[in-house]
Amino acid sequence: MAGSDLVKTLMFTINNLLQQEKYKVALAVLKGFRNGAVYGAKIRAPHALVMTFLFRGGSLKDKLRAILKATYTHSRNLACFVFTYKGLQGLQQKIQGKSLQSHAFLAACIGGWLVFGENNNINSQINMYLLSRILFALSRLAVEKGVIPAPKQDPFPLFATLVWGIVLWLFEYYPHTLQPSLQSSMTYLYHDSNVWHDISDFLVYNKPRTVSQK
Repeated sequence: MAGSDLVKTLMFTINNLLQQEKYKVALAVLKGFRNGAVYGAKIRAPHALVMTFLFRGGSLKDKLRAILKATYTHSRNLACFVFTYKGLQGLQQKIQGKSLQSHAFLAACIGGWLVFGENNNINSQINMYLLSRILFALSRLAVEKGVIPAPKQDPFPLFATLVWGIVLWLFEYYPHTLQPSLQSSMTYLYHDSNVWHDISDFLVYNKPRTVSQK
């Protein structure tokens, strides 16, 4: 009974603390760290699972280790970035007494350099994902601000034409310039489909099944 009362008292104290306005910025930083860790794991785990079992060789243990490592790295990095970004943003706002657009930019720049500045596969994928999004966003913003005129026709067909034309040209003639995971995907789609020996590796499998020697 005493244990139950202790838990209730503890929960009451914690919930009361969470309602305190003076701690809101610090608590938001902590919850941001939590959300970054959870979201990073949710995003990376299924992606790593599929890509590892499709394209990576090795034993089941090696594959599982690779999946866990990629998931942990993505989760950790995103959590650390959110923690850094929100912490620096809150610090700047406290110092200047108000929120400015420059606060978000500066805090994110520092966080990006500290967390996502290391050139590895996970950071490369995240940074390139964001690059494509900000190019779209900046194009829309430029139209909104009158920097460039609004297109008279939907530019998306031209965009798709150039994207696919360029990426396949790079893959066929300069594949080393593309990210390894993209190379693997395109090899599976466009080069592996040129090779088969019988019906088994034409329809059932991508490559012939090897029979172990006794």
